Amino acid sequence: MRIILLGVPGSGKGTQAESIKNKYPIAHISTGDILRNNVKNSTELGKQAKSYMDSGKLVPDEIIVAMIESRLNETDCKEGFILDGFPRTIPQAEALSTMLENLGIDLDAVIELAIEDDIVIDRLTTRRGCKSCGEIYNTTFKPTKVEGVCDKCNGEVIQRDDDKESVIRKRLSVFYEQTAPLIDYYRNKKLLVTVDANGGKDVVLKLLEKKRSASK
Repeated sequence: MRIILLGVPGSGKGTQAESIKNKYPIAHISTGDILRNNVKNSTELGKQAKSYMDSGKLVPDEIIVAMIESRLNETDCKEGFILDGFPRTIPQAEALSTMLENLGIDLDAVIELAIEDDIVIDRLTTRRGCKSCGEIYNTTFKPTKVEGVCDKCNGEVIQRDDDKESVIRKRLSVFYEQTAPLIDYYRNKKLLVTVDANGGKDVVLKLLEKKRSASK
């Protein structure tokens, strides 16, 4: 099972990936995690990336692609993987396609998580996180027992800057400008499957299981 999760910030890519991982022994590959791990461990690619980050520049696609290629060669990817947060642009998708072809890997599907902007804004602006342990809460459906205090570690629970409405709207705008063209790109490759991102945390898992049953 080799899939890409595609959707706006707040569409639930991480939640869907966790649901799939609980069922199948495949790797959840987040671009952000890969980048942070390479920088933290001072790998050669991490050092190159850090030099760009320290100067306030975007890390070039070729470095990100090289990090992903290295990650795909790790043992836990043999049974499959979920790509989350990559590709973000057509050039990145083309680079990924070339890399996967060189590795002899075929994608099974690119799953678009469809969701309305207003729902995303409501979902993210009500999200809160613990500064100490990272536990996630929501003021609507998962509030802390004591306001501003983490249930798990008693750490301070705050709203991240990324979850403020003005920032979310800017992130959505960037998605529609840079990433949304991937929808047609993968549709033309007969890989795109669209699901309702409000269908629950197992909506993608159910889709994949249905496809696996149909192929037997």
